Formats: sequence, C-alpha cells, structure tokens
Amino acid sequence: MAAHLSYGRVNLNVLREAVRRELREFLDKCAGSKAIVWDEYLTGPFGLIAQYSLLKEHEVEKMFTLKGSRLPAADVKNIIFFVRPRLELMDIIAENVLSEDRRGPVRDFHILFVPRRSLLCEQRLKDLGVLGSFIHREEYSLDLIPFDGDLLSMESEGAFKECYLEGDQTSLYHAAKGLMTLQALYGTIPQIFGKGECARQVANMMIRMKREFTGSQNSIFPVFDNLLLLDRNVDLLTPLATQLTYEGLIDEIYGIQNSYVKLPPEKFVPKKQGDGGKELPTEAKKLQLNSAEELYAEIRDKNFNAVGSVLSKKAKIISAAFEERHNAKTVGEIKQFVSQLPHMQAARGSLANHTSIAELIKDVTTSEDFFDKLTVEQEFMSGIDTDKVNNYIEDCIAQKHPLIKVLRLVCLQSVCNSGLKQKVLDYYKREILQTYGYEHILTLHNLEKAGLLKPQTGGRNSCPTIRKTLRLWVDDVNEQNPTDISYVYSGYAPLSVRLAQLLSRPGWRSIEEVLRILPGPHFEERQPLPTGLQKKRQPGENRVTLIFFLGGVTFAEIAALRFLSQLDDGGTEYVIATTKLMNGTSWIEGLMEKPF
Repeated sequence: MAAHLSYGRVNLNVLREAVRRELREFLDKCAGSKAIVWDEYLTGPFGLIAQYSLLKEHEVEKMFTLKGSRLPAADVKNIIFFVRPRLELMDIIAENVLSEDRRGPVRDFHILFVPRRSLLCEQRLKDLGVLGSFIHREEYSLDLIPFDGDLLSMESEGAFKECYLEGDQTSLYHAAKGLMTLQALYGTIPQIFGKGECARQVANMMIRMKREFTGSQNSIFPVFDNLLLLDRNVDLLTPLATQLTYEGLIDEIYGIQNSYVKLPPEKFVPKKQGDGGKELPTEAKKLQLNSAEELYAEIRDKNFNAVGSVLSKKAKIISAAFEERHNAKTVGEIKQFVSQLPHMQAARGSLANHTSIAELIKDVTTSEDFFDKLTVEQEFMSGIDTDKVNNYIEDCIAQKHPLIKVLRLVCLQSVCNSGLKQKVLDYYKREILQTYGYEHILTLHNLEKAGLLKPQTGGRNSCPTIRKTLRLWVDDVNEQNPTDISYVYSGYAPLSVRLAQLLSRPGWRSIEEVLRILPGPHFEERQPLPTGLQKKRQPGENRVTLIFFLGGVTFAEIAALRFLSQLDDGGTEYVIATTKLMNGTSWIEGLMEKPF
C-alpha cells in the first residue's frame, strides 16, 4: 500500500491495486523466467504503480531499454516488450526479434501494448515478418496513474497537440476509458459538467460506453458527486505564466518527471570540517516529491515567498526536539526518545533537502531577469499594454534569450489581448525568424493553429470582460496567509480554477455571458443511479468533485484547487485528473516542430 494515496476522501490505492493486479495476471501468463524490454517513456509511469520487487516476485530477472539491433544476452525463457502503440517502436522490436540468435536457446516473445493494442502496429509487425513470433499480444489499460492522494494523470505527452492540432481523438478515448474504470471502482458519477469541444466528446463517449454495458448495473455507492471536464483551450493563459508556488517553481526551473526531480548535486553535500579539497559529486541529486513526505506536503502549495518562514520554524522545532535528549533521565524517557529518533532524523533530512532546494530557487527568483520577466507577465495579465510591441520581449529576442522563453511571453501577450494586431504579430514573427532561424516558421504556424499566437479578429478584445467578471486579477494578494486562489500567481487567479470554484457556488448560471465568450460548448449531463445508491449528504459534509483537465494541468492550478478543498466554508473537495502534468515550457516544447 502507498500511504500517500489514501489520505484524502477518495482512496486512490484501490485504483493502484487494480492496475497492479492486472499486471501480475499478465506476467503469470508467461510462465518461467522473464526479461522485460521497456519503451523508455513508460519506465517513469510504471515506477509509480509497480516497483522492481513486484516484478521480481513474478520471475522478472532482467530489464532492458528498447534499442535497435540485438537484444542483450539473458538466460531467460520469456522476452516481454512493454511498449506504447507507436509505429517507429515496432521497427525496433522487429529488428530485435530478427537478430535473435537461432542457434541459441529458443525464447518466447510477448508484447504488451500500453494503454491499447493497435491494428496499425500489428500490421507493421506482420509486414516486417515477426507478428507470428509473439505468443501473447495484449493490451494493458494503464489510463490513469495515481500520483498522489488527490491527483491522477494519464501522462500522455502528445494529448494537447493531437487534439487541437492534428484532430486525433485517441487520447480523448483513453480519457473516457479511464473515467469508466474509475466509475467501475468508485461508483457512477451522478452529474457531469463540461466546458469545451473535447469535454463534450469525452462526455459523449462515456455515455455511449455506459449504454454498451447496460447488462451490468454498477452497485457501488458513488464516491464522487460531480465530474467537471475542462478543455485546456478554454484557459490558454494559465500555463504560459510563471508558477509561483514552491512545487510550481521546482517544476519551472528543474522539471518534475513522474514525481521525481533531478537537482544540482553541489548543494546537497554534507558540510564536514577539513573536507576542503574533496571532490564534488557530479551526478544529479534525484529526489521523490509527494505528500508521503510530511514537510513537502505542508509547503508544496504555498507561494514561494511564504516557504522560508515555514522552514525556519521547522528548524527550531526539530533542534528543540533533539535537545530533549538532555532532559531524558529515566529509562522510560530514554526509551521514548530513542523510539522517536528515526522520525526525527527523517524530518531533519527532509528539512535539509528542502532548505537546499529553496536556496537553489531563491538564486533564480532574486535575479534581475526573473524580476523583469515577472513584471511583464503581470502587466499583461492585469491588462496593461497588451496591444503594442513590448520592449522587454524585443530585448530578449535581440539578446537571443532561449526561444521558448520568448514564445511563452509572446503567446501570453496574444492570449491576454484576444490576439495581436496584425502589424504587431508580423513584427514579432519577423524578429523571431530572423534571430532564431526560418525553420521555426512551422512552430509559429502550430502556435497559431492552437490559438496561442494569433491575429485579433473582429476588432474586439473580450479579455477585460472575462477578467472583470471572473475576478482574474486581484491587486492586494496575501501570499503568506492567502484568502483567494490568486496567491498561486501572486495576483492572477487561474481561469480554469475560477470556473470550478464558481460552478461549485453559486453555479454557472451566474456567468452565462462569459461562458459564451470562452471557446466550446458548456453542458450538464445527469447519470441516473439505481435506487438505494442516491447519496444523502450529512450536514457539513463536503461534495467531492473530480475535475479532469483535457490537454494538461500545471502544479499551480493543482495548488489552487487544494486551497479550495481546504476552505472551511468551501463545500467542495477536489480530486484532479489530467492527460498530462505540465508547465509552460514543456507545453510549448510539445508544439514545436523539430528542425530537420
């Protein structure tokens, strides 16, 4: 059991156990010793549901990364390929199988597609003459992976690009399948709300899937009261801004992958006297970040400016706890102190790590350039000078700052102004192409198609209406003891989270005008429950809403939703699901065309 998955209203260990059971059943089908050949992208997500110990129990003796040419030598009976259904991976698998030494012992091949089998891929294996070599060809429906007690992700890296640029709805189908799995484990969700074209399609798929399974009534008492499906393109602004929560900044600066972060090692060397000439470690320090760690759970969602005071308070508490040993006189007192020692040492280690991380982040956030960039972002988000060429962006291009940084800022300006005037847009495009190279014309085209960088049409900027009606900009934000979700961006309240907050209370009828301006339809569906399963809420009991971001979500938005869940008079607790955990940089990177 993973303790950090069961602290909330919804025990996500139930889902983790279900996917682990399915994995064990597949491994047991392949009797005898095994080697797994991994599609490298899958190793991170799989690590969250099954450690090596589980695989070892089922006779997995070796693990390799999927690479061209021959497979490494392994004295095993079964070779299992764990892969995403991608044609380019089928070519590598065929190469592996064909280069197998015919004179050696005969080995059985199996292939497990994650999350779905693909006829195209099987056809490619057939064309390459290896399809018959596989004894088991199955799918492993790892749609939603539990990351934390209130967080699930599909980790589908191309979902936004596929949906909004390529018109490929595969990831929406996987989202609907994942939601059906959740309903099978946690009961039918009585009400579905949604905003956006993709949200509408996922809801339609769910309703159709439910009709197809009419034979079996779901008799599980519903855990969720509502499902809110939200398209990422309803709120294109939020991911482009720099996140200012502790976890958000770690992700912005170092990138969090499958709840692990790699950090520069020099800050984590224990300082000992006389170590002056000692070699510094060169390998990055890898840390796991989730709410299993008490201190991280406390500070992850705070504005970074509020983290320092928490760390210094914790340092005083821990050193006072260690001083207690001098007061332990009797055997009983000493025994009690010793029993608390492992927890205290873990807390001290955790504090040391987070103090080092906070120092690393502070080096960035106190730099002049970070301040200048943040000032420009906040001006755009509060509606200042969004309709003309920005001097800071011009300087960034002239000094050839990283292209992604420039694109994030230009897109932010475009989104905050409902598109740019044609001559401003042409100027930016020309400057970017002349400075960074004409091969980026395809990237600019993608950004335009996604609605991130576009000319203003119709001549009317609808952003001030949206900003005012939804109170997206708050001037006097309290970062230390927040009273509103706008603390996560020090003034800007994420539009997506504001929509969720208003749906909960007073309801979307109060913002009909804004909902019509935002892209895509808004809708409500009811799923009838069998008699006896209707929920009677106790006085003071909060509703549980599952909010699904189609196209990705940032850690700042997650922090804002957790803030709403913890409000005494909020009335709603949120569980967050998404196609991908992302930030502005990884998002824009996913839309960039690689120059040939």
